[in-house]
Amino acid sequence: MSKILIIDDDPDFVNATRIVLEHEGYQVENADGGKAGYQKVLEQKPDLVILDVIMDSVLDGVTLSRKLFDNPETNKIPIIMVTSIANTDYAELFPTDEYIHIDAFLSKPIDPENLIKKIRKSLS
Repeated sequence: MSKILIIDDDPDFVNATRIVLEHEGYQVENADGGKAGYQKVLEQKPDLVILDVIMDSVLDGVTLSRKLFDNPETNKIPIIMVTSIANTDYAELFPTDEYIHIDAFLSKPIDPENLIKKIRKSLS
């Protein structure tokens, strides 16, 4: 059974995603921000991370994805980035001119079937 860590500060998103993932047989953990998420990744070594962009700061998820990629212990863990940043005043802050170390990107609200497809592809 694959372990998935959801790093997101929206409890409704976390709970809804947990239900979908556990129904598919995944073990699910969560953290509510970049600092807590990084600690959980180091401690638990999940098979995949679902990572929000806007948490403790506007680009907290982008910063965390870089930190995970720069660490040899965590840079092989697939990351699916999820966000609603396109629908906010912060959309222009999202870096579009650089490579972000993620395996997939999904805009909220997320279609559960599409999320499962992205997870399966990232874990294969």
